[in-house]
Amino acid sequence: MMDSPLDTTLQELTDIQRQAVDWDDGALLVLAGPGSGKTRVLTCRIARLLDSSPDQRFRILALTFTNKAADEMAARVAALVPGLEGRASIGSIHAFCAQVLRQHGVHLGIKPDFAIYSRTEDRQSVLEDALSRAHRQDWSQENFRLLPLIDHLKTRLVGPDMAERYIGAMNGSAAEDAGRVARAYRLYEEELRGINALDFNSLILDAYRLFAYPAMVRQYQRAYRYWLLDEFEETNGAQYALLRRMAGQNFREVFAVADDDQMIFEWNGANVRRIGELVRDFSCDVVQLPTNFRCPPRIVEAANRLVVYNSRRVASKQPAKPAPSNSSPAGDEQIQYREFDTDNDEIAGIAGEIARLDGASRDRTAVLARTRFLLEAMYEALAVNGVPEVIAMRHGDFVSPQMRWLVACLKQIHRPLDLRNMAVLVEAFNSFASSPLGWDELVSRSESERLTCLKVWTDAAREAEMPFLVAEVVDMIADLSAGNRKFTDAIEQILGYFKDNEPDDDLKYDLRAWQRIQSEIEDAQESASLDRFLQELQLRTKEPAKPGTVSLTTIHGAKGQEFERVYLIGLAEGILPLWHSLKKGNGSAALEEERRGCFVAVTRTRKQLILSRARRYRGLPKAPSRFLVEMGCLGDHGSDTAAGRIG
Repeated sequence: MMDSPLDTTLQELTDIQRQAVDWDDGALLVLAGPGSGKTRVLTCRIARLLDSSPDQRFRILALTFTNKAADEMAARVAALVPGLEGRASIGSIHAFCAQVLRQHGVHLGIKPDFAIYSRTEDRQSVLEDALSRAHRQDWSQENFRLLPLIDHLKTRLVGPDMAERYIGAMNGSAAEDAGRVARAYRLYEEELRGINALDFNSLILDAYRLFAYPAMVRQYQRAYRYWLLDEFEETNGAQYALLRRMAGQNFREVFAVADDDQMIFEWNGANVRRIGELVRDFSCDVVQLPTNFRCPPRIVEAANRLVVYNSRRVASKQPAKPAPSNSSPAGDEQIQYREFDTDNDEIAGIAGEIARLDGASRDRTAVLARTRFLLEAMYEALAVNGVPEVIAMRHGDFVSPQMRWLVACLKQIHRPLDLRNMAVLVEAFNSFASSPLGWDELVSRSESERLTCLKVWTDAAREAEMPFLVAEVVDMIADLSAGNRKFTDAIEQILGYFKDNEPDDDLKYDLRAWQRIQSEIEDAQESASLDRFLQELQLRTKEPAKPGTVSLTTIHGAKGQEFERVYLIGLAEGILPLWHSLKKGNGSAALEEERRGCFVAVTRTRKQLILSRARRYRGLPKAPSRFLVEMGCLGDHGSDTAAGRIG
């Protein structure tokens, strides 16, 4: 009899990985460095718990940092224990909170079909409308600072009723100023409720408010017997407070995977002390996965040498060890160093080197940098060198008007009274269809004829003179809105029309991004309703999927990814680490976070790491990054050396 997929995978685990997977009861913290197999441990643990309880009804809750990581975990669990994966709820913490609020938010006055506003532009517009309705035009000059203040309050779990007291206590602000912000916050929340929407930070805050009800706590503890937390090091204060409130006084079945050396989102509230708080609050046992199966030995050694300069680390942590079998390529090829006179020379030199790679090699290559200005310059240089398509950055929304229009149509069908979304729909359609349809006229007709805005718009669009292709997609939306088509079928046909109409680059990239997102959603759940599909769509990056290309990303965007070849550029004082961190001084929290960012960057590669720096950036002289010295890539004094390999 052949072993099951789970049995086969369990046999491949190391002893310490198996110890974590087989953990029985009580809280456990797994310290898992880069390439240590933490995703395999998490998925095997979920699969083992499901496999050992086939006749039981409890569910498993697994919270991750990104939807991409959640999709990968869900796919692995389904492969290990086919048929049992439905009992595992795997997703980002924001997706989990959205699900909780859709099911139970009515207790807070939240309707289940709420929209999620994550774009700053949308939220700023909501705030401006709120102040305008309250005849607060005198605030228009300071609107730009109100929204960040409201965001700050929400991430501290401070609602409008507590805002004035919190601001006054934290900043010593004048009572009038604190009261002014609190009033704006209250108006902003009322406007969101009025349009049946939540912003991204409300998901955590309102879920936290819901779990103030003991019945909610009991329900979720009974339903989800085991909780697994991925990348716990990036958990911010609000997320941890939510976890604590959900757990109450007695729940201890928490299994957390973390690496304090990879905490790089401190700006979002992450804190290296939070791992210690978890151990204390949940009485966690601790195990470490010490082997790095990803990086070659020279890179593991350099990463170890770098990160020990940080003092804010788990005291008992052992250095990472390379896997004995992972020694390819040869030692002197594993890390290389490039040095240039100017930043323009650095960009041109690295771009030229990448251009000489074949297509398959480019697909497995990434260029990482601390700042966007270097990536934007690299984007241009690669284009000059004939590298056809490069992923420059992630997108929170689709770029092309065609895809923005399609998404707005789906949202309007689901939420027919959303006038703000209807304005987006009209603007996007007019942009690609050269349509004269006016927003004010549509709203007037809707009110006078007592029809939905979408019905009025489709009728008007059908009456107008439109190219055949445009008329076809309008008919599709009209039929979908009338309930005469399945939304999945209508989407497929509309996308087909877009593909066949000589799409420009923006639309090509958006179509690829849609294909990737749709595939991820289908893999995560066999068939999604329009409501669930839109929720997943809102929470996912619209980054295009472009095979055969080099990936350009910031260090923060690279976390959780791996490549065969990594170029880390801009290794100069003031660039990496950033100047503002240097001003904080040696041993500062800011400088240690920069070092952790460098640690994350150098451990993204499976085979080769190329480090580079220039002597001058934007005309200003820059010393070599101290991180080069700490990794052993330069002499003790950081003296200039010739470009070449590092032995």
